[in-house]
Amino acid sequence: MENQKKKVMVAIDESEYSRYALEWALQNLHDSIANKELIVFTAQPLSDYAYLYASAYGYTPPELIRSIQENQKKVALSLLEHAQDLCSKYGITAKTMTEAGDPKELICEAVEKSNVQLLVLGSHSRGAITRVFLGSVSNHCVQNVKCPVLVVKKPA
Repeated sequence: MENQKKKVMVAIDESEYSRYALEWALQNLHDSIANKELIVFTAQPLSDYAYLYASAYGYTPPELIRSIQENQKKVALSLLEHAQDLCSKYGITAKTMTEAGDPKELICEAVEKSNVQLLVLGSHSRGAITRVFLGSVSNHCVQNVKCPVLVVKKPA
C-alpha cells in the first residue's frame, strides 16, 4: 500500500453544487491533489420508464429506452469531459468514471472498488426534513464509505 499512489475522488452531477465542490477542491486542495490520483466520478441515474409504459398504452419500444440510456451516457461523458477540462486548468490530470444506477450506492461502490482515501462531494444544502424524506447522497456517503468524506457547501 505504501507504494500505491493515494486516491481522491470527487463525485459530480449536473448541479452547480458539485461543480463548486470540484472547483473548491482544485483550488484549496491543489497541493495535496497534485501528488495523488484524482478520480472524477458521475452516476447516470436510472430513469423511471413507468411514464413511457403508461403513455404508450402498455408497450414501450426497446429502441426508445436504448435511446434514453444512450442520451444519459452522452450527458455523463460530457459532464466528465468538462470536469477534466477544469482540472487541466489547474494543472491536474484526472481519471474519470461513470456508472448507471442509484448515485448513493454507486459512489460508495466506486470508493470501495478504487480504494479511495478521500471522497469530496457537493452539498445541495437541503434542510433536515427534506434529507429525511428524499434522502441525501452526501448523508448516505458520509454514513457508508470507509474513508474520510469532505462535503463542500456552496455559500449562499
